[in-house]
Amino acid sequence: MNAPALNLVPADLPSPGYAELAHLPGVEPTRIRLFKTIAFLKDPLGKSQAMLDAYGRVFRTQNFDGWGVSLVGPEANELVMFNRDRIFSSDLGWTPVLENLFPNGLMLMDGDRHRTHRKTLSVAFKPEPMRHYLAHMSAGIDRGIAGWPGTAFKFYPAIKALTLDLAAASFLGVPWGPEAGRINKAFADMVAASVAVVRKPLPFTAMKRGVAGRAYMSAYFAREIPGRRGKTGDDIFTQVCNAENDAGELLTTQEIIDHMNFLMMAAHDTTTSSITSVVHFLGLHQDWQDRAREEVRGIRTRLGGGPLTPESLAEFEIVEMIFKESLRLIPPVPSMPRRALRDFVFMNHAIPAGTRIGINPMLTHRLPDIWPDPERFDPTRFTADNIRTRHKYAWVPFGGGPHMCLGLHFAYMQVKAFFYTLLADHRIVHDPAYRQEFSMFPIPKPRDGLPLRVEKA
Repeated sequence: MNAPALNLVPADLPSPGYAELAHLPGVEPTRIRLFKTIAFLKDPLGKSQAMLDAYGRVFRTQNFDGWGVSLVGPEANELVMFNRDRIFSSDLGWTPVLENLFPNGLMLMDGDRHRTHRKTLSVAFKPEPMRHYLAHMSAGIDRGIAGWPGTAFKFYPAIKALTLDLAAASFLGVPWGPEAGRINKAFADMVAASVAVVRKPLPFTAMKRGVAGRAYMSAYFAREIPGRRGKTGDDIFTQVCNAENDAGELLTTQEIIDHMNFLMMAAHDTTTSSITSVVHFLGLHQDWQDRAREEVRGIRTRLGGGPLTPESLAEFEIVEMIFKESLRLIPPVPSMPRRALRDFVFMNHAIPAGTRIGINPMLTHRLPDIWPDPERFDPTRFTADNIRTRHKYAWVPFGGGPHMCLGLHFAYMQVKAFFYTLLADHRIVHDPAYRQEFSMFPIPKPRDGLPLRVEKA
């Protein structure tokens, strides 16, 4: 990984303000940007929908960080995500959000550097390693949900703890125990800090705890790397320690540290949100839960009651449709930032170089011309025939183009493994007090933790 990276960022890249963006439709300046940001965070979907209705699919925005432009729709997603002309920087979009905790992760790379690192890391997601991850994951899921049936509990903190434990096993090869607990605490602090309002590590803040968590994990990885070099292992960490680029070079110690911190964060937080969204909708729509349970039982019968296999993952047609529709309505990454490296034109709007660009899956997934009756939960939107008729970038919970989520298939596998265990003999029943409200930003989660029961079916 020692080849020089092509610097695509102009040295004089400007930061356009209101004057440079005044020709675009959108919000007017406000004196106290913090208040506007707080109001937005209270209802990001409602505020975003109101701006879309008022200004159209290209509109000027203002938040605590300054001025930017939102682009909505599959055409916008394709322009920005596919990035054919290398106009948009993912690095400059995400770095202000993640640089204190997850610097040099894949999302914080552009161009040839990103492509080289992504190809090197992809070895950890080849079929044989994935087979081993599934075995470890299935055992961890069985163990993790054993105490759930018949008890009332809040699902979101429970699944958050379980996915952290699964990450410690599948990603690091660390068995359950005190060390896994310390690792989980460090990562929980890092993830909490990544979405905190205060962005500096001031005393007693989530960011301060997150930075301390990164220091702990960086020291852990640095100690472990020498012992994993040249060794075989079923976990992602060992795979990454021995991954080589096209020139036969290993990743440096710091590169491994940065990639492992980022991969664990990305896999854990988005999977937690995604599984929670599916459980939310299964509890609300018992008819679809019955169909999913019937499918799971059929697969379990064909496997003779044994553990899930990689070959059987393709059989989850109903579960996969439910998963996709859940992520349409509650995408795990509702908004994705970029920064324009050059002037460009979209939908007859001229947008200057340096502009902060936001693409918004949360709104694109609700456009009525693409998704009729968009608030209705309808997994049949994701039959093979219906998928073929839609724009390729109409559904983008995992991004798209060069920065498509590297762990996409890992996420599908983990979700299917979870519901293979949960739905075979159990029913999800929401507590009558469940508010059914999600905090959508920065990563969706139920405001009340999603109280429910898991009953024997």
